[in-house]
Amino acid sequence: MLNNPSKWQAYLHGQQQQAIEELLEFIRIPSVSAQADSLPEVRRAAVWVADRLRVAGVDSVEVLETDAHPVVYGSWMNAGADKPTVLIYGHFDVQPAEPLELWTTPPFEPELRDGRIYGRGATDDKGNMLAPILAVEAMLRTEGRLPVNVKFLFEGQEEIGSPDMPKFVQQHADRFACDMIFSADGLQWAPDQPQLVEALKGIVAFEIILRGPVSDQHSGLHGGGIANPAMGLAQLLASMKSAEGLVTVEGFYERVIPLSEDDRTEIARIPYDESGYLAETGARDTAGEPGYSTRERLWARPTIDVNGLTSGWQGDGGKTVLPAEAKAKLTCRLVAAQEPGEILDKIRRHVETHCPVGLVAEVKRTSSWGEPFLVPKGHESTEIAAEVLEEIYGKAPYRTRLGGSISVMTTLKQATGVHATMFGFAHADENLHAPDEFFRLEAFERSKLAYGLLLERVAIRQSR
Repeated sequence: MLNNPSKWQAYLHGQQQQAIEELLEFIRIPSVSAQADSLPEVRRAAVWVADRLRVAGVDSVEVLETDAHPVVYGSWMNAGADKPTVLIYGHFDVQPAEPLELWTTPPFEPELRDGRIYGRGATDDKGNMLAPILAVEAMLRTEGRLPVNVKFLFEGQEEIGSPDMPKFVQQHADRFACDMIFSADGLQWAPDQPQLVEALKGIVAFEIILRGPVSDQHSGLHGGGIANPAMGLAQLLASMKSAEGLVTVEGFYERVIPLSEDDRTEIARIPYDESGYLAETGARDTAGEPGYSTRERLWARPTIDVNGLTSGWQGDGGKTVLPAEAKAKLTCRLVAAQEPGEILDKIRRHVETHCPVGLVAEVKRTSSWGEPFLVPKGHESTEIAAEVLEEIYGKAPYRTRLGGSISVMTTLKQATGVHATMFGFAHADENLHAPDEFFRLEAFERSKLAYGLLLERVAIRQSR
């Protein structure tokens, strides 16, 4: 807590234990969006969030339907038409918890240990999305009002790529009209070092299927007589990337915005330990597009990666077959101004051109799809967030980028014309998407304070 706390800050500090109990209750809901049989639990989480917004004092709250998973929308618009409107985004769905045997305690029976809350969704994103609700509650309970108008958008399908959100947001675009957007789904650099993520990669996921004979064939009788889909797939995949690491799909880099010297200087300024990175991943060496540092490739260059391969006999022992088909699942991570549909078209043309003789190829789009996101220089809400982070941490935030994707960021930009600012307080070491996920209690308390200060700072900046 800051020195000489205001009434709402003191209220938050005094309610920390109650907030922890509520977060434990929230985590107990197994709202796994990727599993169809968990849809009722995703809906139960939506109702929990809506009820919590009402308790906080948000006077207009609805659970809205998409084609599958629900969305929670809330608004408090009593600051006045002359005050700015802030939209706060988060998600209440979580990743599958498997493999369950690798958890120290059951994933949906959260536990406090060593100043941390352990449980699936603790940091991604239940703890982080609860923080702004609690900050708003503290202000309304102690001050009777908020310094700005506030809207909330909490979704239930972020962990599967938000497939229904583009349609939903366009249908309800008027509801989401705002001056600034802040995402509670985001990371800080370290417990003692803030960051502002200013770019996210886009994504397009797809599957390549090569088909040959009508069924698996005897490799001794037919090997050398007909094309082998598994061998053909290996050749096709190799044609998409050079041995040096350059993507060789024609036109893949056409729209990429080059890194400026300032961009490269800013990236190089941030501490990086390559030996530590290799130790963390267990890799023997770094690899990728020539002419760029490892971090530049991770943060600011597009990629193509094989995520899975399937063909032929996969059981124990040997089975001498020439397989009927071979499949590969791939993703391309994209950077500003690349467009997922255009990249997928280029992939299809490449596959058609390079498909080996005797085989038939198919390229199918799969679940993940999102455009890249890049915050413009001098972006106002980002600068306000930087001021708040510096006040709380006592040091300026790093300006970073991420190789991951949050597709709703571009969805909201297209619907509202507003670039979002990522303002979450998770940390990369908190086992996001992995067993023993946790959220630091220190970060939980800090995040609530940060959102209250953020709303105050927006009001001050807009009144100048």
